[in-house]
Amino acid sequence: MSEPLPLVVYDALEDQVVALERDGYVFFPHMLSKEEIRTLRGSMGRLEADAAQYDRHTDPDEHGFMNKSINNVFNRDPVFLPYLDRPGVIEVTEAVLGEDAHVIGMTAWLTGPGRPEQGIHVDWQPLTLPEDIMADPRVRIPVYITTAHFYLDDIYEALGPTQFVPGSHRAGRTPQHGETMWHEIQPRSIICNAGDVVLFRSEVWHRGTANTSDRVRYLLQVHYARRIITQKFPPYLNRFQFDPKILSQATERQKRLMGDHRPSNYD
Repeated sequence: MSEPLPLVVYDALEDQVVALERDGYVFFPHMLSKEEIRTLRGSMGRLEADAAQYDRHTDPDEHGFMNKSINNVFNRDPVFLPYLDRPGVIEVTEAVLGEDAHVIGMTAWLTGPGRPEQGIHVDWQPLTLPEDIMADPRVRIPVYITTAHFYLDDIYEALGPTQFVPGSHRAGRTPQHGETMWHEIQPRSIICNAGDVVLFRSEVWHRGTANTSDRVRYLLQVHYARRIITQKFPPYLNRFQFDPKILSQATERQKRLMGDHRPSNYD
């Protein structure tokens, strides 16, 4: 068993930004109350998959395990609106992506017993560069996309924790041919508590590990991007529609994160 991922707490915004850029991730402990965790888990459990919106909900008898992922849940239930701009997380997000950053997705993800280990991957590799260039301290690749993981369980190895390869966002490439390590660095598990949050950049090599427990793991993912990167709200070709009842409950900042921007370049 590998060592857990170091989860260092930085209190100052400047230090949180540095950690995200340097380490590829930043950790926020105790972000959610027990009541918020119960409410989110209940709402996620009640959501129904819609294939037109690229949702999934597999049958354990047919698929071997239950995997339920519901996209853009901010548009399914107003209970998710506050997690678009959770205080503490959103300030770091806007500091690295810009004050006009927006959400490109919000996924409720439930993984049941028997879920196998994923392969090591990145969510998006914005630039591919030789490693000697990436190692040059003068080279600083901007952060383009971040993901916030809101953990809704106390995470332990059998429950299938997320694993990161620390520092791998500086590889300048995606993992190749089943690679699991970078510079001999093993994947490390995020062992944290329900209510903790990890915000990471899209180039970090990572994976979800096998759920060998007898419990379902609950995770809320919020994906942010610079405004120039398109939002990803299926179904496409103008079939996605915001729920007006939910929009009426959103704050101005939440509406901006969902796409209500001031006119800018390319508009």
